[in-house]
Order: sequence, then C-alpha cells, then structure tokens
Amino acid sequence: MSFMFNPYPYDDPNAVNHIASGGIDLSRVAHGNTQVAVEFSKLTAGAPAVVAIDGYATAPFARIMSLFGGETEHINVASIYKTPGELKALFADYLPENRDEDPVLLYGKIFGGGYEGLFDEAKLRALQRKLENNKGIILLYGNGALCDALRPYATVKIFADITPKRAVLNIRAGGYRNFGSDEDLPYKATMRRCYYVDFELSFSLRNRLLAARELDYYIAADRPAELQMLPGDLLHALLDRALDYPLRQRPVYLEGVWGGYYMMKYRNLPETMKNCAWVFDLIPMEVSTVIEVDGRTYEFPFYALVASNGGKLMGGRCLREFGGYFPIRFNYDDTFHSSGNMSIQLHPGEEYLKRNHNELGRQDESYYIIVTGQGARTYLGFYNDADIDEFLTEIKKSETEHTPVDYKKYVHSIASTPGTQVMIPAGTIHASGQNQVILEIGSLTVGSYTYKMYDYLRSDLDGKPRPIHSYYGSINLNRAMREDYVRANLVNGRRRTLRSGEDWEEIVVGECDQLYFSLRNLRFGEYMTDNTNGDFHVLTLVDGERVTVRSRRDPSLKYDMNYLDVIVVPATFGEYELINGRPGTRIVLHKTMLKR
Repeated sequence: MSFMFNPYPYDDPNAVNHIASGGIDLSRVAHGNTQVAVEFSKLTAGAPAVVAIDGYATAPFARIMSLFGGETEHINVASIYKTPGELKALFADYLPENRDEDPVLLYGKIFGGGYEGLFDEAKLRALQRKLENNKGIILLYGNGALCDALRPYATVKIFADITPKRAVLNIRAGGYRNFGSDEDLPYKATMRRCYYVDFELSFSLRNRLLAARELDYYIAADRPAELQMLPGDLLHALLDRALDYPLRQRPVYLEGVWGGYYMMKYRNLPETMKNCAWVFDLIPMEVSTVIEVDGRTYEFPFYALVASNGGKLMGGRCLREFGGYFPIRFNYDDTFHSSGNMSIQLHPGEEYLKRNHNELGRQDESYYIIVTGQGARTYLGFYNDADIDEFLTEIKKSETEHTPVDYKKYVHSIASTPGTQVMIPAGTIHASGQNQVILEIGSLTVGSYTYKMYDYLRSDLDGKPRPIHSYYGSINLNRAMREDYVRANLVNGRRRTLRSGEDWEEIVVGECDQLYFSLRNLRFGEYMTDNTNGDFHVLTLVDGERVTVRSRRDPSLKYDMNYLDVIVVPATFGEYELINGRPGTRIVLHKTMLKR
C-alpha cells in the first residue's frame, strides 16, 4: 500500500525544470478559468456535438461544468453506474474484511473490470443510443466519460488531470465519495477503496488516452480556480520537449513516527513539520513533474510523461519489458537524530503479489547509506543460529499481547557506513536503523506492501498502535536469508570497477541475482562523461555540492543538480557530461540503471 495516506501539504519550490520552448506555440494554452470558458464556448458553438469530459479521481467536475454556457444538456456518467449496493457487492472480493489476516483492513486486490464494470448494462445501452442519435449539444462528464464504451460517441475529448499528492489532499479535506458510493466513509477506508478501484481506473484510462494521443484537450486541474487547458497536440509537444532534458520530479514529503531531521535541514522544509521520515523523490506513481517555460509553470503527474512518450523516457526495450510502467522507484528514509529504527519488516514476492493483490511484480528493495550518526546500524536477514520459528512465535504474541521482542537476538545487522550498498530481495527481513539517511531503491511496485513484523510497541503519530501484519509476513518470509548469505551476496555484492581514468571511475556498488537493476557510483573530481545508450539512468548526488548534467550533443540541454537531488536522464539523451560545480572537491553520483 502507498505511504501517500498522509503527504505533507508542501510544494517544493526548488524542484522545477527550466526548459526552452523550442518553437512550441504556448499562446494556444488557456490560462485561468476565464480563458477556459472562452475555449469551451467555441466547442459548443455548433450542433450536433458530444463533448466528453473525463478526469482523474477528485477532479473538480462541478467547477469545470460551471464554465460551459449556452443551450447544452449535461449528463453525469455516474447516472449509469450500478447502485451503491451492487457496487459494494462487486468490490467485496477486492476489499476483503478479514481482520485476522489484515487487522486494520489496509490491503486488497486491484479491480480489473474497467469503468464498464461499474455500469448498469441497461442504462449504458440507453445512453449509447441517446448519444448515437444526438441532434443537439451534450456535455457528458464524470469519471468514465471517455471509457471504451463511451469514447466512440465523443466529438471532443477532454481529460481533467490531478497530480497524485493533490488527489490525496483533496480527499483528506473531506467531501469526496468513492465512485458510485452514497457513503461518507472514514478517510482510511476511502483511501483503501481509492487505491484498489478509483485511482486504478482513472490512472489506467488516462495512460491509455495519452499513449494513444486521443485527447483533444488536457486540463491541469490541481487548482480549480486557476485551470490550465492545453490542446492535446500541444500537450504532447511540451512533454516531448521536456524529455529532451534530464528531469527532476517534485518530491512528496511525509512525517513518520521514526522520522529524522537531516532532510528537513538540507531541503529547507517547513518548521511546522514534526519531522521528515520519507521523501518520495521518484516514486513514479506519487510524484509530479514541474516545467517552467517562457515564464509559465505547468505541473503534470510524472506518469503523464511515461504514458505520452515512454519510449523516449525509458527506452523501447524497457517499455516492452515492463508494459509501459517505469520500473524503479526512489525515496529517502531519514532516521537521522530520530527516536528509533524503522519497523522490522519484509516485502512479498511476485507470485504472491499477482495472485493476492493483482499487482504487477515482486517488491525488491535496496538501501544506499548516505550519511550516518553515531551507532547507526542496518538490519538485514537472520543470524546463522537464529531460531526463526521462535522469532515468529514471539512476533505473533507481541502482535496480540503487546509484549516486547528481543529482535536483536534474531535479526542480523551491520554497522552502517556511508557508501555501503545493501540489497533486499523480496522476503528478506530488514530495517533501516536509527540515526542515518538511506536512499531506498526498489523494483516495479505501484503500491508498497510492507509487512511490519515488529514495531517496538510504538503508537503512530495519530496515537493509535501501528499495524502489524505477522500473518502476511510469515507467509512471505524467506528463511534462507541468513548472515553468511547476506554478507556474501547482499552487502556491496559483486562490487567491481567498470571503467576508470586519471580522475574518475564508474564502479558497481551492488548487484545480485534477484534485482533486475544495477547500482553504481560515478566518482570524479572535475569532469567525466557517460552515455545512456538507449536506457534511462537515474542519478543522485550523494556526495558533493553541485553537478551539471549536460548533453554533449547540445549543451543547452542540462540540469544543475544540488546535493541529494535525484534526476532521470532519458534513454534518448545519449552521451552526456558531468561537471563538478565546486572545483577542487570530489563528487559521488549514485547511478541506477537496468541490467543489460
């Protein structure tokens, strides 16, 4: 499940990509609701017409529809949904209520029935006949208006998009009801239903529409009072132009019971934050991309770029192998000067995730240790002589009786040292210890299935006990991950130098059989070069002050990185230069790429 239940309402002003327009005519963009209303009037000037307005979950349809004038008929797609009771029964298998296995009802199964699965068949057929025989102007709006069953009838196709963080904040603000529901559910129940149904439906449809380039207009709708509407062809031209550059995404910041203070200092985060536990710098499903061009700023979900031109971003081979999904995720876990460790936890494998959650693949992770304080340790695997059955017995007792567990008796740990790369295949017991900052790099995971086995009997920030999932954890636990194997294979595994020069080198800091990506360092003084060779790179400045990443073909295509920035270098970027912005110092860039 995603940690995006509680994003902090802060928009990082530094995560902006400055690009040149490259001849794109941005005067065609409607900025603000007054201009959008003018464009709407043009769309409804002549009959017959069916203007279909779909959108991401929480899109402000009421505000958008208020901007249409003239003699038009409004039809809300929700009017053809099945009844709330029928939908609740439909989703019962996807949102099970077994508190013995899932005490807080966090998990479920991705609904794969599409918007059509929400529709009453008789009502759908009646609407299709009405649209087919339309002689006037119909405004068909709501979630599902551009689904496969209705899209052929639309003469104008519009999608109102919302960035992931804004969608969650909209829900947290209250007033949102899940698709087809007549209930005001508690926040966490609403979010669970959103993840497995609402977000999945709107995300999948948006991706298909963008990939097929079927939209006539795209509305950036995060700010309902200041909408931006882009013609579809201009949207794709702008996104294509952005992918000429290395790009940084706008992070999402989250507080947590074990959160630290290092990232708060270096990112200059608001003092109103209790701490900063997670920084989602490049969790593909959660972050957005901010583009500044010709004095105007546009913000899109990162997946708008993935869907619009995934081949340019990720490379053709990656696009085919991973079905159009960006296959690696990046975030910081900050326990620096915090009150304790992350939970003792593990993640499931591919077969289990697909069978039980209808997800895409296994959840592998890795930790790159960036900075440590005194006594910092990283927990990974079991000791050779650990009695795992005894450990599980203690864990299950603790879950129900709230008794402490001497986890250090069972769970192996290493002293944390900056520059250490730890790999965590699915099923491996692990935790990041107190007083460090790690760069967490994980496999293709849309949600985050973290089965907490032990959490030191802590309450969460809301005062409630943190959920433990010993049932799921014991099923997915890999007992073979013990001290000898871990030290031989998962700590700086297969470390080696790939290439080097007088003042630079590229080294593998970690690879293992289970992870499909390679974890590397680019270490240099003044300057070095690299080449994407058709695969995307993700670079993180883990040591040093400032680095310019610049195309050798066209030096105007560049990004100036600061300490701890994470950027994507698109697959088609080709050969590029890395230039130290503080001469006389040393640079370490962490580089992640798919194994080839």
